[in-house]
Amino acid sequence: MNRTFVIGVGMTRFDKPGTKEGDYPDWAVEAGRKALEDAGITYDEVQCAYVGYCYGESTSGERAVYGLGLSGIPIINVNNNCSTGSSALYLARQSVKGGLADCALALGFEKMEKGSLGAKYTDRTQPLDRHFIELTQLRQWEDAPPAPQIFGAAGREHMEKYGSRPEHFAWIGYKNHKHSVNNPYAQFQDEYTLQQIQDAPEIYSPLTKLQCSPTSDGSGAAIVASEKFVDEHDLWEKAIEITGQALVTDTRETFDDDSAISLVGYEMSRLAAEQALNEAGTGIDEVDVVELHDCFSANELITYEALGLAERGHGHELVEAEATTYGGSTVVNPSGGLISKGHPLGATGLAQCSELTWQLRGDADARQVEGAGKALQHNIGLGGAAVVTVYEKPAA
Repeated sequence: MNRTFVIGVGMTRFDKPGTKEGDYPDWAVEAGRKALEDAGITYDEVQCAYVGYCYGESTSGERAVYGLGLSGIPIINVNNNCSTGSSALYLARQSVKGGLADCALALGFEKMEKGSLGAKYTDRTQPLDRHFIELTQLRQWEDAPPAPQIFGAAGREHMEKYGSRPEHFAWIGYKNHKHSVNNPYAQFQDEYTLQQIQDAPEIYSPLTKLQCSPTSDGSGAAIVASEKFVDEHDLWEKAIEITGQALVTDTRETFDDDSAISLVGYEMSRLAAEQALNEAGTGIDEVDVVELHDCFSANELITYEALGLAERGHGHELVEAEATTYGGSTVVNPSGGLISKGHPLGATGLAQCSELTWQLRGDADARQVEGAGKALQHNIGLGGAAVVTVYEKPAA
């Protein structure tokens, strides 16, 4: 198996739907060109492309990439709910790791609608029907959008079982908005007090509006290459190695545990982290910086435990210790996370990849985590798939 490296990354700013100039092909070209320029290569050197999006017609991936060139390479459209971008990255890495390509492009974009996510095809079985049927057997359905309701229910369960409190979830929103102040790509760059986070309109208790990721427009891209390609192009100064990666789908526990925490993918995340860290030969305690899927603050806290940053039931203790911000043991979501950077589904995983690549290169400007040498990325989509990727700056 080949070693795999991220040699170029790029992204657009994430913006509120309907406010971003241009259309998805324009944003994809911007992100793709930035990644190519970052790598110092041309599109003609890319041998295959995996393009992720959730909202768009078939072959939108080709339409997006054609703005970079018309070279006849295989272009595969990818859709895996909120983990779409990381799924494209996973496929690009698989092609290089398996020796099918020496240089692969992962690109993701989204052009979304304002407001909460909803179903587009109402004349057929919904892919999350089992999740929500199970949820209604655990808790009474309330007048709230489905996504915050299922993740909020997981937060309520954590409070009931383990003693976490609404202020723990609110602090995560406070932290991530504070982090995004220094991110020029973020949809939101406003800092709030903890009280303002708590006093924001309630979406589904314990979640207030400022603890929920917004819908967003934007694009991200990453170029994955083999060791041979890095050598031939003398890219060791900027290459960041993917030392471990796993994509895990639902297990029996999702539906058999009678648990909202399980319904939102705890076991998928736990297994993906375990597999990726094992491949990397790295312990979670060696990771300096993490970008994880904080679609809602409750999911960030639960994911602390799934990744092994905290023992099961003790994630809120990291909040009390302020251990996941600058000065703590592991900085989580220095970009501002989904809550504040934004969440264009197809691009999110590639924005996470971009942030961690910049962090490990020492190029994250005011967001820089001092001495960052190893990083972990977590991206999850209900329905479902969790992707965890471990990165390391190669030794000089």
